[in-house]
Amino acid sequence: MFHERRINIKTPAELKIMREAGHINATVLAKVRELLQPGVTTADLNAAAEEVLKSHGCVSPFKGYGHPPFPTSITVSINDEMVHGIPHPKRKLKDGDIVSIDCGTVYQGYVADSAFSAGVGQVSKEAQTLLEVTEAALHAGISQMRKGRRTGDVSAAIQKYVEGHGLHVTREYTGHGVGKDMHEGPQVPNYGAAGSGLVLKPGMTIALEPMVLVGTYETRVLPDKWTVVSADGSLTAHFEHTVAVTEGEPQILTVL
Repeated sequence: MFHERRINIKTPAELKIMREAGHINATVLAKVRELLQPGVTTADLNAAAEEVLKSHGCVSPFKGYGHPPFPTSITVSINDEMVHGIPHPKRKLKDGDIVSIDCGTVYQGYVADSAFSAGVGQVSKEAQTLLEVTEAALHAGISQMRKGRRTGDVSAAIQKYVEGHGLHVTREYTGHGVGKDMHEGPQVPNYGAAGSGLVLKPGMTIALEPMVLVGTYETRVLPDKWTVVSADGSLTAHFEHTVAVTEGEPQILTVL
């Protein structure tokens, strides 16, 4: 179903660079999180992210990616927008919004990729539950990223956690390997069967990214050809970390 890309096993030296990339990416997201309040524009968030990237001599792999070329360094997706929202100077955050921020960093030729969702001001109980379940689902997936387990074990853990709370995981957008390229193998869907898929090996680096929807797993793409929204207009959330498989515990690379 999914196009399989080349898997690149990272050396310890490469993992060290990717940890640096991940630290910078986490720094960018921490800065953006500080700015989430009513009245701030999504373009303001992008400008702040670009300032942090520039201060580290880095760029985002998002800018200029794809067709049409993505115009900014981060994606900002609000409420029913699940992923790939385009920042705009006239788009202002409002009290009660859920905002999902996704950012990538290229450092010494290696990519780190991570995302978070957060509420603006006071959010509804439904929104708060969605945020908590999506973040916990990410960590449920990370817990399965161990040597000898399979990609299906990761996918199944995410799906089981989300659906156990009455919510839905996207079928069309997946986690993915990351390294010298933003999208490498293996692809790791947010649903699947335990015991299936590829065997995880030390040196694999994967960006896990549960995308969770309140009303349906179905999505559609807006006319801008980038922004993905829930098909029924219900709320969505998105959390992501770049994670390395090791000889022991999974290692989250995109942390401060």
